[in-house]
Amino acid sequence: MNPSEELVEQGICPRNLQRVSCTAVLTLAYQSLGVVYGDLSISPLYVYKTTFSGKLSLHEDDDEILGVLSFIIWTFTLIALCKYVFIVMLADDNGEGGTFALYSLLCRHARLSILPNQEITDEKLSEYVTEGNTDTSHSAALKSFFNKHPRFRKGLLIFVLFGTCMAIGDGVLTPSISVLSAVSGVKIKFKELHDNHVVIISCVLLVGLFSLQHHGTHRVAFMFAPIITAWLLCISGIGIYNIVHWNQRLFRALSPVYMLKFLRTTRIDGWVSLAGVVLSITGVEAVFANLGHFSSLSIKLAFTCLVYPSLVLSYMGEAAFLSKHHEDIQRSFYRSIPGKKLSQYP
Repeated sequence: MNPSEELVEQGICPRNLQRVSCTAVLTLAYQSLGVVYGDLSISPLYVYKTTFSGKLSLHEDDDEILGVLSFIIWTFTLIALCKYVFIVMLADDNGEGGTFALYSLLCRHARLSILPNQEITDEKLSEYVTEGNTDTSHSAALKSFFNKHPRFRKGLLIFVLFGTCMAIGDGVLTPSISVLSAVSGVKIKFKELHDNHVVIISCVLLVGLFSLQHHGTHRVAFMFAPIITAWLLCISGIGIYNIVHWNQRLFRALSPVYMLKFLRTTRIDGWVSLAGVVLSITGVEAVFANLGHFSSLSIKLAFTCLVYPSLVLSYMGEAAFLSKHHEDIQRSFYRSIPGKKLSQYP
C-alpha cells in the first residue's frame, strides 16, 4: 500500500491530500530562499562594479552598458535557468544532488567505481535496483569506453573530487565576497569608515553566520527566508523604478547583437571583463547541491517565480541608472536606490 492509499484509509480525501502536498511544496519553496539563493541574490552588489574595473572603465558609454547587460541576462538565463533548473535538476540520485550524486549514478549503472559498490544486499534497496534498466546507445558507448580503458576510471574520480573541492571553495569564498560587498556599502553614508573597519565588521558577521549552521537547515531556512524574500522584492521594485525613470528603452539589451557590438568595440579588454559577468551566477551550483534538503519542484518554483525575475529586473534597473550616470559606475548599486540621502554623498 502506497502512502497516498494509507492517508485515504485514515480519512483524508484526495482533495485534502492534494492541498497538503501543495502546502508542503510552497513551504519548501519558501525555505529554499533562505538556504539556496542567498549568494545568488547578492550578486547585483558587485557584478557591474567588477565588470567595469581596470581598462574597461575607459569604455563607459551606452553601448558598452547595454552589451554587459545583454551578457548578464543571457548568462543568467542559459546557465542558471536552462542548464541548472531545467536540465541538471533532472539528474538527481534518489532525491540527492551534487557532484557525488552524479558520480554515484555512473558507478551504479555503468560500474565505473574503483571500489565495489554493487553488493548483493544493496539490491534489496529500491533505489539501488538496476534490473530492467535498458541502456541507450550513448550509455552503452560510455560503458564500453571505460571497460576498455580502466585507467580513465581513476581520472573520473579525480575529476569528481576536483569538482567537489571547487564547490567547497565557492561555498567559502562567495559568502566572504557577498558580506564584504554589503558592508562596504555603508561607506557611502559614513565616509569616515576605514577599509580596515569594513573588514573587521565583515569578519564578525561571517563568524556569526557560520555559527548558526549547527541549528540545522530547517531553522536556518526559516530564519533567512524572510530576509532574502524582502531583499528580492526590494531590488526588483528598485529595478522597475529605475527602468521607468531613467531608460525605458533598455529592453533592447535582450538582443544578442549588443554582445557582439560590445566585443567588437572593447576587444581584449571586453573579453577580460567577462569574468565580472560570471559573478552574476555565483552560487547557482547550490541549486543542485542542496537538492537533498528540498524537493526539485520547490527549488524550481522559487527560482522561476521570484529569484529569476527579481534579479533580472535588478540588473536592468541598475543598467538603466548607469546609462544616465556614467560617473557612478563603481557605486552603481547603492547610487541607483531612489532617494536624496544616498545621492548626496560623493
